[in-house]
Parts: sequence; C-alpha cells; structure tokens
Amino acid sequence: MASRLRRALLGALVTTSVVVPLMGAAGPSEVPAPAPVALGPVSVPGLDHRYEANREGIAAAEAMAARHGDRARERALRKMRKPSRHFLSFDGRDGGRAVEVYGDLGRATRVAVLVPGSDTNLETYDRFRAGALALSHRLGSRTAVVGWLGYKTPGTVGPEVLTTGRAAGAAPRLAAFVRELNAAKPRARISLLCHSYGSVVCARAARGLNAADIVLYGSPGTGFDDARQLHTRATVWAGRGGNDWIGGVPHVRIRLLGTTVGFGTDPVSGRFGARKFDAGDVGHSDYLKPGSAALASMGRIVEGRDA
Repeated sequence: MASRLRRALLGALVTTSVVVPLMGAAGPSEVPAPAPVALGPVSVPGLDHRYEANREGIAAAEAMAARHGDRARERALRKMRKPSRHFLSFDGRDGGRAVEVYGDLGRATRVAVLVPGSDTNLETYDRFRAGALALSHRLGSRTAVVGWLGYKTPGTVGPEVLTTGRAAGAAPRLAAFVRELNAAKPRARISLLCHSYGSVVCARAARGLNAADIVLYGSPGTGFDDARQLHTRATVWAGRGGNDWIGGVPHVRIRLLGTTVGFGTDPVSGRFGARKFDAGDVGHSDYLKPGSAALASMGRIVEGRDA
C-alpha cells in the first residue's frame, strides 16, 4: 500500500512537472552572449589575470544583453563585473555559467565548493551569492568559498528536475574543476557543499574525487542506494531542515516513458549511511542564512571539526 502511494505521489509530481511548462508561454528567448574567454587551468600565480579576463568577458556579455534589450540580464552582469568580484570562469550563453571566489583563494588552507540546485542562473544569481557570502563570513580568512555554477540547472517545475540527465552532464565538469583545485592548492582541504539537485551532481562526480567532505543538504536523493556506491574517500554528510518541503518528496526510482524518474534512497536515512548533521528547522532555501544551525554545522564540517 505504501509503495503504491509513493508511486502515485511521484506520478502526480511528474505530471505537474511535464504539463505545467507546456501550458505556459514558450518562455523568454535566449539572451545572446559572446563565447567565454579561453583560459588555461586554475593556478595561484595566474589568479589576478584570470579575474581580470573574466571581468572583461562579463562586460562584453553585458553589452550584448543591452543591445538585445534584456535589462534584467544587463543589470545582473553590471553587478558581476565590479572590481571587487573574482570569477574563475564565466560563460553567459545558454542560461549562464559562473564560478566565483569569495575570499583569498591564493592564501586559503581550506576551500569550500558550493554546488547549487534548480533554478540557479544569472538572473537568480544574487540568491546563490548571498549563501556563499554568509558561509565565507562565518569561516574567515583562511577559507575560500567557491560558488560553482558550472552547469545549466533544471527548473524547479520541469521534467529535468526529476531525472539525473542534467547531473550526468555536469558531474564530469565538477570533477575536472576539483582536480584543477587539487593541482593549484595541493595542501588545501577541499569540501563540496551540494544543495538540492546539486547533491545529484556531486554524487555522480564523487568517484575517486580528492576531497575531504561531500555535504548533501536539502537533497531529494542522489540516484544511488547508499553512500558506499559513491566510491569516494571523502566523508559523506547529509542534513535536512525541519521545514524543508523536500522531505515530502517520495524517495523512489521509477521507469517511466523510457527514463528513470526519482532519486531513490533518502540521504538522511540510516539506510543511506551518510553522517548526519544538525540542520535545525530551516526551509529549503535557508540553509546558508546567517545564524542558522545548518550554516553553523556546515561551517564546522569545512573546518574539519565534528558537526
């Protein structure tokens, strides 16, 4: 009976995700942007040059958005190209990709890489940035926080958010980025903090990853039955806030219309086998809010302390 109920709930979720977008308008046209600046691997001596090159790339994308008449994108890019902002990479095409550093990456002994979930793009980037800044302020000068928007995230309402398709494309890019960090900062302690659909990306990238921690928060599941299947030496952590609606999502995987829908085992369950941390009563978008128990717990994990 419980199994049939879970399937019925997931079926209703799938129907909503597929039908609602089709009922609306076709959506905004793609904002044109130039090809990204060609840069080599991340290196500490080359950071200043890299930041300046990406600032110029953002300015070029801003100019194209202005010519296209997209004022929202133009405003977002104007803020991103400020001299105080530091981007390791930027690509304004296809919804936008951006990897931003908060803190001094060159001097950091710890690096926290934030991997966002659905509906994160250049227009909603301020929300992602606010969480990265809150974590950076909590951790202090010896830790650099990197906001890795390195993939086209799925929409919260849409069929892609229910499958691993977007994660499968993003995971190799995340793994390659972590390898670059390993090479640039061989003594740094690297942690991945993976929110919502971002936890699916991190789980697929985890095999053989040289990281100290993989933190899954607000996760719908990872697509794996248990943490051992991630094949990582990193400590796998999981937490969910008491007011996070994602706790009500059915933790099943179902073959439907030629694809697998759902992400399986709940990461905060004993069956999954992750180390659980205290996330307090936060909602789905509030894990990195200043003063939250979740932020405090994840800060301790990044520092190598027990959460």
